[in-house]
Amino acid sequence: MLGKYNLNNIYNVDSYKAIKEIPDNSIDLIVIDPPYKLQMSTCENGLNSSCAVTRGMSKVQHELKNKNLHIGIDNELLLEMVRVMKKINIYIWCNKRQLKQYFDFFDKYECNFELLVWCKTNPTPAVNNTFLPDIEYCFYFRERGVRLKGNYHTKHKFYIRKTNQEEKDLFLHPTIKPLKFIKNFIINSSDEGDIVADFFIGSGTTAVAAKELKRNYIGFEIDPQYYKIALDRINGITASGQTSIFTDFEKMEEVNESN
Repeated sequence: MLGKYNLNNIYNVDSYKAIKEIPDNSIDLIVIDPPYKLQMSTCENGLNSSCAVTRGMSKVQHELKNKNLHIGIDNELLLEMVRVMKKINIYIWCNKRQLKQYFDFFDKYECNFELLVWCKTNPTPAVNNTFLPDIEYCFYFRERGVRLKGNYHTKHKFYIRKTNQEEKDLFLHPTIKPLKFIKNFIINSSDEGDIVADFFIGSGTTAVAAKELKRNYIGFEIDPQYYKIALDRINGITASGQTSIFTDFEKMEEVNESN
């Protein structure tokens, strides 16, 4: 148990409320992909409909805005995350508008950090007075005394991989992250039996990775649709209601990439 919550479960709860129920110094690792801070009135990230070159981009913009996935997070939640971690040990996906916020916040704790990069080989061709939106960032912060684990094959700082539309279709999430990346993060920063938390569980990637790697997990998702998708995904069911033939979703990713 973590306060009122059972381990190895996900909850359809607002993270800002749920985290207040979690005891101090109880979580080994946090992996989150929180809302990015996007300026929807500009062409940044190719999200403005006047800049979008496909109907699909307008759909992505619409979903991000309607589900409040463009407003970022505030330092109040970061403070709560620091409280619940045994030692600061956290991966945070972000965009360039959030780099300063996160760096400044964790710099106060004198954390070690790495900036991991996902370079997309098939970015959306939105180039109206901007560079291609082919980069996503993931900050890793660790307190002094937190040791890296993993090996030569898991400690990449630069990931080259295409955005996989098949995964988005399978799990109906516009910003799904590759399972292999998350598994590497967990291998590098935790041990079997540790507790891994994700306060923006989305389509359930962190829970799937933790489950496969024999870690305990707990996740929170405020959106009922994504919550249901995450539950099904953990049980090997796609968004269409079909049972996956794979028990390892990384194999599904590999098959999708080869198509």
